[in-house]
Amino acid sequence: MGTDARTVTRDEALPEGGPPPRLVTRPLLVRFVSIVGGSASFYLLLSTVPEYARTTGASAGTAGLTTTALTLSSVAAYLVAPGLMARCGCRPMLAAGLAALGAPALLLAAPSSIGAIPSAPSAPSSLAVIMTACVVRGVGFAITCVAGYALTVSLLPARRRGEGLALVGVVSGIPSVACLPLGVWLAAHVGYRPVFLAGGVAALAALASVPALPRSGRPAGPSAGILAALRTPALNRPAATFSAAAMAVGILVTFLPLAAARTATGVAALALLAQPATAIGGRWLAGRYGDRHGPAVLLALGVLLAAAGMLTLSLTAIPAAVIAGAAVFGAGFGVTQNASLTLMYDRVPESGYGAVSALWNLAYDGGMGLGAAGFGILAARTGYPAAFALTAAVLPVALAVARPAIGPVTGPVTGPVISPVIGSAAGRRAGTPAGGPGTRTTSRSA
Repeated sequence: MGTDARTVTRDEALPEGGPPPRLVTRPLLVRFVSIVGGSASFYLLLSTVPEYARTTGASAGTAGLTTTALTLSSVAAYLVAPGLMARCGCRPMLAAGLAALGAPALLLAAPSSIGAIPSAPSAPSSLAVIMTACVVRGVGFAITCVAGYALTVSLLPARRRGEGLALVGVVSGIPSVACLPLGVWLAAHVGYRPVFLAGGVAALAALASVPALPRSGRPAGPSAGILAALRTPALNRPAATFSAAAMAVGILVTFLPLAAARTATGVAALALLAQPATAIGGRWLAGRYGDRHGPAVLLALGVLLAAAGMLTLSLTAIPAAVIAGAAVFGAGFGVTQNASLTLMYDRVPESGYGAVSALWNLAYDGGMGLGAAGFGILAARTGYPAAFALTAAVLPVALAVARPAIGPVTGPVTGPVISPVIGSAAGRRAGTPAGGPGTRTTSRSA
């Protein structure tokens, strides 16, 4: 689409040397409510539901299928969410996603369905309810991510988009770090029903904030679908690079406790705490720097940092190396998160926000799933240290493959496949002169 299809916002009219536009606005603060509510609801139940499935008599493998059901339904929803959002709008889709997150959690807590006492229900009927709840919540999570990211990026000034996405990452990251262990702790000390109630209430209470969000006008021009985004090198190559880093995250969170089992007690726990903490810091620093110098160079830096951290993790017998490696990897992953997402949003007009959100989140979940599945087979043949080292070697390779579509160029959008996705006006960030550091190639919190 051409430049006339892009809405020019107030901050984009400012000259490059003008004062920076305000980042934190009332609509963004309202949006934070649904970000916190959705994130808390998702992570409170993420590790608790498989444990609860075991109490119904399910085997360990069957209980693990609850997470598989959650993930697969999310991936399926990512494929259709941009089209639904184009028809229904961001606000209705965000509300539907929050409802799909919250209502099944309350169903799990209801005494009439499966109850909170594991010995009461029959295993087959209880497992069916649990699986159904996971599928619905997976769809709700995907819709919340796609609609929420698209809505959030429309609330951010273009000249401070990277910093804004970093701030959103902090807001969503804190409840995720806190609620994942909190759900397990509460289930062990006060029972499953309070956890399910808290998860349901967190999402449904956030629904009250949705009507206060601004109505987003229908973007000019055709809305981009995820299939078109998948065919676009300017989008699919940064997404593939990020997916490789997400693959390493899936490996770390799944296998680090097993790999570090013979080291000092608590090393794996400290490493798993250091990784998300430094990831939040990496996202923030990348956002601050990327708005001034462009996110393309940061994507390469983030991947190389992540590779260095993963290589350090191969020293599984040295506690300090395990913790330091997780911290370095987390910082690199946080930089990669922010840089890839900002870069992809910079390359589309508003009508492509939904497709970018879906593609980026698909890269995230797909990468984590593939990493966890493939690493186990590799580690069985090579051992954990060598498998970590081989994973570190894969990350720069993924960067090299994606590099031709990451670096900035100045030309307009061309080509029949990508023309519905990226407009020529989206090729550079507002307020940045052509050919400057913010120029983007024009050819997936938040």
